[in-house]
Amino acid sequence: MKTTKLGNQGLQVPVIGLGCMSLAGSDTQYIYGKSDEKDGLAVIDRALELGCNFLDTADAYGPLQNERLLAKAIKGRRDKVVIATKFGFEINDQGEFTGKVNGKKDYIKQAAERSLKSLGTDFIDLYYMHRPDPATPIEESMEAMAALVKEGKVRYLGLSEVSAELIRRAHAVHPLTAIETEYSLFERTLDDDGTTYVLTELGIGLVPYSPLGRGFLTGELKSPDDFDANDARRHLERFQGENFYKNLELVKALRGIAEQKQVTASQLALAWIVAKGHVPIPGTRKVKYVEENLAAANITLTAEEIAKLESILPLGHRQAGSRSDAKATPKDEE
Repeated sequence: MKTTKLGNQGLQVPVIGLGCMSLAGSDTQYIYGKSDEKDGLAVIDRALELGCNFLDTADAYGPLQNERLLAKAIKGRRDKVVIATKFGFEINDQGEFTGKVNGKKDYIKQAAERSLKSLGTDFIDLYYMHRPDPATPIEESMEAMAALVKEGKVRYLGLSEVSAELIRRAHAVHPLTAIETEYSLFERTLDDDGTTYVLTELGIGLVPYSPLGRGFLTGELKSPDDFDANDARRHLERFQGENFYKNLELVKALRGIAEQKQVTASQLALAWIVAKGHVPIPGTRKVKYVEENLAAANITLTAEEIAKLESILPLGHRQAGSRSDAKATPKDEE
């Protein structure tokens, strides 16, 4: 698979990564239903076979179960993978959520040691703060993260779901490699508010989660009733009632362009992100979708095609219904 530089600090990754959230963890049942370890390992194996070695997880997924699954998947081939994980949603010594976000120095050190143990490794390639701690200055959190780099336990640093102001302040303490947040043809707030401009200015990469609009951009959804009774998307405005059908019109336009190019709507949506210079991390629990998603790395888009795609939902406009409160829960992603 083609590779690219993520940010300006030296990290090289495939142009499309793998979001692992759905592969293991009791909390993921809230969105995806019950996960199966065998299927999760098969998805990771196939991704690695296809050259996708950028694997994204978090201590919050499970909690801890997702990192432990990843440890099993990469055993004996740690040198062949790039691991990204996250901390911030506070987990106590019993492995349970406390309901707080914690970015204090002592907790960051504790969380990093726990993730290293869960992942079965002595270093983390890319370590994100999952959400900023409103009670702790970003500078204090970054100092603790920078100390992990100095100790050799972490190679590169990132943040998730942060404002442009916090990005500037954090980057002034220690260079950031990447920002992870929701971004897709369906959700372009980062372009609207100038955050992507700041990332370009500072040489920081963007890693979009939910690059397929939480499944909307696959073109497979036909009605709000397509979701299981326990599917979290039933509670999101964009998937409800009239909003759903308004958004479906946008997806139909995307599918029309995809058919002309003889690719799937999912592949076209991912190819657009890659063409913008970002590294999406679509998640799936099925090998066939891993293969479909990663094939998008081979799609070339012309400037005219990019403009046509962006005209479906131009800047300043929004899909019907807001996205979830990304600062509230680790269950929003992919």
